[in-house]
Amino acid sequence: MGRLEGLAGGLRQLPGLGLNALLPPRCLACAGSVDRAGVLCASCWGAISFITPPHCACCGTPFEYDPGPDALCSACLREAPPFDRARAVMAYDEASKGLVISLKHRDRTEAAPAYGDWLARGAAELVPEVDLVAPVPLHWIRLFQRRYNQSALLAAALARRIERPLVPDLLVRRRNTPPQGRLSPAARRRNVAGAFKIHPARESALRDRRVLLVDDVLTTGATAAACAKVLRRAGAAGVDVLVLARVLRPQRPE
Repeated sequence: MGRLEGLAGGLRQLPGLGLNALLPPRCLACAGSVDRAGVLCASCWGAISFITPPHCACCGTPFEYDPGPDALCSACLREAPPFDRARAVMAYDEASKGLVISLKHRDRTEAAPAYGDWLARGAAELVPEVDLVAPVPLHWIRLFQRRYNQSALLAAALARRIERPLVPDLLVRRRNTPPQGRLSPAARRRNVAGAFKIHPARESALRDRRVLLVDDVLTTGATAAACAKVLRRAGAAGVDVLVLARVLRPQRPE
């Protein structure tokens, strides 16, 4: 079904064919009827936990109450991450998991433009300082197997939406690291340590530029941190991180 739905999404973008009558637009989550392609139905929209202020000024973890401007969560107070700011569109939970997995593993690439709009809204406070947009890369073996990098699709959709240059190969994944899914936070950090480098042809484009790094999901932040360290060492003026969804964990007491 994923490939057929992807084909339908692409065909609907062709002008003048009346394809909405032939292939009625469907909700990105439940496949129910909607008025236009690339949206959620009212029920699925209401189930999504969109992340809005108040949240940690650094990592974007939402707060249950407003502690005031520039407040940091306990994790960022203990140890500042190597990126400047991280923001996410929504919580990664039962309502959003299917959207992410469908994009990542089920060829639902036609959803990327809609997610680009969501990302642009989620990154509103970051956009004025963005010089260029770059995705977290896949290793070439993983890219060959999957045929596309979902983070690159999100980054491209976002870059078009906010009118900033996209550098899709700014970072290179030098090792085909095992999937992070079942690893502990410490194991995740070890898994991605030294896994990234700057593409040699992109070093001049990076220097003194502020990068918006785009990924699909932020779990522990290990991948984002590894990428940010490489970008900073190569001369980036700053690194912000933007993801479609993030895993939320209970905050420890201050």
